[in-house]
Amino acid sequence: MCAVYNNQMNKQNKITFDISKPDSQLIPFVFTSPHSGTNYSPSFIAKSKLDPLTLRCSEDSFIDDLFSEAPNYGAPLLKALFPRAYVDPNRETYELDQKMFEEPLPHFVNTKSPRVFAGFGTVPRVVKNGKNIYRDKITFKEVTKRIESCYIPYHAALRFLIDETKLKFGKCILIDCHSMPSSGHSIAGKADNQQVDVVLGNKYGKTCAFELMQFVDSHLKSLNLVVRQNYPYAGGYTTQHYGNPGRSIHTLQIEVNRAIYMNEETITRNENYTALKKKLSNLLNALAEAKFNF
Repeated sequence: MCAVYNNQMNKQNKITFDISKPDSQLIPFVFTSPHSGTNYSPSFIAKSKLDPLTLRCSEDSFIDDLFSEAPNYGAPLLKALFPRAYVDPNRETYELDQKMFEEPLPHFVNTKSPRVFAGFGTVPRVVKNGKNIYRDKITFKEVTKRIESCYIPYHAALRFLIDETKLKFGKCILIDCHSMPSSGHSIAGKADNQQVDVVLGNKYGKTCAFELMQFVDSHLKSLNLVVRQNYPYAGGYTTQHYGNPGRSIHTLQIEVNRAIYMNEETITRNENYTALKKKLSNLLNALAEAKFNF
């Protein structure tokens, strides 16, 4: 496997993301894991009022590993190495909460989105359990540096992979991989109170072909996973921003319930981890062998 991204951009920003690439890309897929990064700098931890373990509760822990077989089936896997609590690449470039800052934010910053209101902007105010991250207010200069060193290179790499894939195959299918907490969100079955294992999101049919959604849904169900479409996660910024079926770019977000593969309190893998990874590798194999007509 070739894990080297040869674009000069990566030589300058190699600590912010990693791309695992097959020796030759065989299928029109790109996989991403934007929230599994664990490189917490000492300076960031020092600015936080939270202990390191609590800071990690916003991570999509181990998702990069759960989908790590993607290159073996002929598709690249892009992984953010910086943590989501530091910068969230699944947001607009400047989606920020004014309450966090010492000075007024520039006019181009989106301060009114539902995500900002909830505390989950490009630089989050809180972690997933609702606890505030910072001891004191931070500066826009500091946040700009984070965005320029982490967010922008990540998306430049993603755009490169999408364009490269589309040029080679005439289309690109982007699978954005995430995890979801087992509590605090409505992920129990509506009628039978059955735990939902996976939520698939395509903005209610806007970001990928119906054929792709149904294929992934059916295959995961065949592996005895409980699957729901578009509720409560219909797809984030990446899914919506890049998805354009009219231009042959299809995006699908996959959210995996953390309870089925890890201990959410200790952020450790549980006894079902290996079995789930085999199921997701089974899905990767099925996608690689499928002949989609879109």
